[in-house]
Amino acid sequence: MSDSRLFKIMYHLLEKGRTTAPELAAKFEVSKRTIYRDLDALSDAGIPVYAEPGRNGGIFLLDNFVLDKALFSEKEKQEVLAALHSVFATGHSCNQELLTKLSALFHVDMENWLEVDFSRWGHTASDYSKFEKLKTAIICHREILFVYANTYNERKKRTVQPIRLSYKAREWYLKAFCLEKQDFRIFKLTRIADLELSEHTFTPKSYPEPNDTPPQTNPKIVLSFAKEAAYRVYDEFDETQIIYQENGDLTASAHMPVDAWLIGYLLSFGAQVSVIEPVDLKEILSKEALEIYRKNKY
Repeated sequence: MSDSRLFKIMYHLLEKGRTTAPELAAKFEVSKRTIYRDLDALSDAGIPVYAEPGRNGGIFLLDNFVLDKALFSEKEKQEVLAALHSVFATGHSCNQELLTKLSALFHVDMENWLEVDFSRWGHTASDYSKFEKLKTAIICHREILFVYANTYNERKKRTVQPIRLSYKAREWYLKAFCLEKQDFRIFKLTRIADLELSEHTFTPKSYPEPNDTPPQTNPKIVLSFAKEAAYRVYDEFDETQIIYQENGDLTASAHMPVDAWLIGYLLSFGAQVSVIEPVDLKEILSKEALEIYRKNKY
């Protein structure tokens, strides 16, 4: 259920006085059943909304109902508008008019303090289109099909039931239930290609929370970075994972999977990184560096 749609319905009733379920369903592009659920939610929240059957019936609020701005403290008003700002900042089909109306209702002016742009350089239209399709699939509970490039450079077709989009560590991810694996999976958005919306709908499942998943058994990685690379170390490691050496170099440690991403990440530092432990990672990295040298030497 969309909280923003509840606000819009309530504002529409305040403005128009009386309407019908089909009119609301058409206006907000949802089913009549969804509208009736929204009305029940408003009623449960103490909003005096009524529906009268018959030719002269309709949906309306009590004549003496006024949205009480005092229900919100000044801080709560700011928090409501700030939360909406953070959603609208993505620039994807969100109704900026709602934010304007609430700002006027609360008599609070919000600065345009947040801008979110998850597209890659030079690929704005493509990434926005992908985001819009995923948003539609999640909200409407429609299965999606796409080609996914995994860390082993394999491109495979997947059919999944999308659950939510997640932004973590400066990257967008899709949390979904994979029909092929019959298990929950996380997909990096930049690796998704040829995305298509399916006509098949599904009943959404709850994605397991971190406490529901078994603890990770990734090995402890200890790395030494030259001081010249310090600005990059801060991008991947928390302050608590970094030890500063007297000469300015940094030692960073974390439990991480030894996979293609980690090897590529470490190789990107060139001679500015050395592996302290584990020993097998040191061996893998040195072999990969020798192979790069062999292929690129004069």
